[in-house]
Amino acid sequence: MLISHYLHQLKLCARRQTPSSVKNLHAQLIKAGIDSWEPLPNTLVDVYGKCGLVQDAFQLFDEMSQRDHVSWASILTAHNQANLPRRTLSMFIAMFAVDGLQPDHFVFASLVKACACLGDVRLGKQVHGRFMSSSFCRDNVVKSSLVDMYAKCGLPDDAYAVFCSITMKNSASWTAMISGYARSGRKTEAVGLFEKTPLRNLFTWTSLISGLVQSGNGVDAFYLFIEMRREGIDIVDPLVLSSIVGACANLAVLELGKQVHGLVISLGYDSCLYISNALVDMYAKCSDILNAKEIFGKMQQRDVVSWTSIIVGAAQHGQAEEALALYEDMVAAGVKPNEVTFVGLLYACSHVGLVNRGRALFKSMIKYYGISPSLQHYTCFVDLLSRSGHLDEAESVINSIPFELDEAIWAALLTSCKNRGNTQMAIRIANRLLSSKLEDPSSFILLSNVYAGACMWENVSKVRKLMSGMEVKKKPGYSSIEFGKESQVFYAGETSHAMRDEIFSLLKELDEEMRRRGYVPDTSSVLHDMEQQEKERQLFWHSERLALAYGLLKAVPGTVIRIMKNLRVCGDCHSVLKFISSIVKREIVVRDANRYHHFKEGTCSCNDFW
Repeated sequence: MLISHYLHQLKLCARRQTPSSVKNLHAQLIKAGIDSWEPLPNTLVDVYGKCGLVQDAFQLFDEMSQRDHVSWASILTAHNQANLPRRTLSMFIAMFAVDGLQPDHFVFASLVKACACLGDVRLGKQVHGRFMSSSFCRDNVVKSSLVDMYAKCGLPDDAYAVFCSITMKNSASWTAMISGYARSGRKTEAVGLFEKTPLRNLFTWTSLISGLVQSGNGVDAFYLFIEMRREGIDIVDPLVLSSIVGACANLAVLELGKQVHGLVISLGYDSCLYISNALVDMYAKCSDILNAKEIFGKMQQRDVVSWTSIIVGAAQHGQAEEALALYEDMVAAGVKPNEVTFVGLLYACSHVGLVNRGRALFKSMIKYYGISPSLQHYTCFVDLLSRSGHLDEAESVINSIPFELDEAIWAALLTSCKNRGNTQMAIRIANRLLSSKLEDPSSFILLSNVYAGACMWENVSKVRKLMSGMEVKKKPGYSSIEFGKESQVFYAGETSHAMRDEIFSLLKELDEEMRRRGYVPDTSSVLHDMEQQEKERQLFWHSERLALAYGLLKAVPGTVIRIMKNLRVCGDCHSVLKFISSIVKREIVVRDANRYHHFKEGTCSCNDFW
């Protein structure tokens, strides 16, 4: 009777996740002298794990005189729940080496989940093989875990093969398979399977919607979310809301994001940590950094994602000093930065030229936090050095990188060599870039212009032949603008818009005023083999200018004009937007492929360092 009472109390602790209560109960058990009575030790390990006290769980597990399959399943699950999948896998070896036990279906499920968390499909296949040769090979729970593992590792066909072998498919196996197809971009198979599922509940809807958002099909995800709402599905779990907020961020649709935020508040999920994190990220990516800061400031609880989202947001909006100050606050609050945090910090330093601070951060990332630099970290660091004129040091850093380089890092250095007028180094770097596997059309144009600037016409011809041989076409530039429920997309050179004449007339009028104020077109981003007049004509019809003119004609006077562009803003358009912000006395916010530009009173938040 006494043991039943304590088991009931421990289950309540696990459900409510109250660490202090489980410690008090454990102390009472020790005092009563029944802490080693079965099944209390295993239950305590399980409850400690569910309450986030993985060290306490391990200490108790380590002190157990006799451990069985339940003990091992409990401690492995505890480490998975604590996001320590490597520890889960390393501990497993001792199960048969020390305790002489073979894994059962519960242990297999824990091992598969650890492989899924790590994205380690090679190890996952080894566990799969061992499972198939065991007496538990027909267990449907382990098979559902395998479906999830293969799906998360980007192998939906392998996942489907296991899915078909499950005799009694449960909700977990259906959602894992639907999610696997959706995340791999196989929308037709995902929707087809979703329509066959015997139970269309919130979790199957979430798996489909979240998977589509992750694979870049945000618009389809929105339509499905609206359909889900029409079907009256009760949102008892907010995960689907975080996915839809993420879709708003990816699509940069601020007004729609605000509507979703309103739904979050009405459903009472605005205090949920990962929803708040998603909202901070969404507002920052939708160019409304003020709202992002407001939500961050109101958060009662903040984790590394919260801090990183606002730091990266501030950095991308040109607020480098604020991003660095937030980092200091983050460290002071005892939150350990991660890899993404340092990408944001190096990016912040790169776009305002804080070389010494960037060097210090790069070193501290390795020395104090044990983070090995990724290619993205190196690219940001090289970009910082080369933009600031430290070209030799940047090249030295590139030569020290221990893994294969991509064209982006060479292009970053080459761009700076070109901008700095270091022709000799530019030619050397151009030759190295030319010998790499080129895919980005802008790299070909950069190479062509560098060689043309050095009068190396044979190399120009070689680049052009490569371009034609690979059928390289520059991605068409487009810009979108929205206000209220209206959204418009403009492509570079577009002349078929219904308001073409009004847009052309306004741009012509602004062009004349800019030239009176000293504007001279910068044609360096256009291929060299064009007449000057044709180069200027191309620049005149760039998509962000068309979107801006439309916004000035249609938006409420005095409101901020927000534009999203799929490519990097060229140097000439950057100058034009500064001039126009001064002429029309309006704030213009542009999100391009690299960052956010806040144009106001003739200046930009990037300080022309982008």
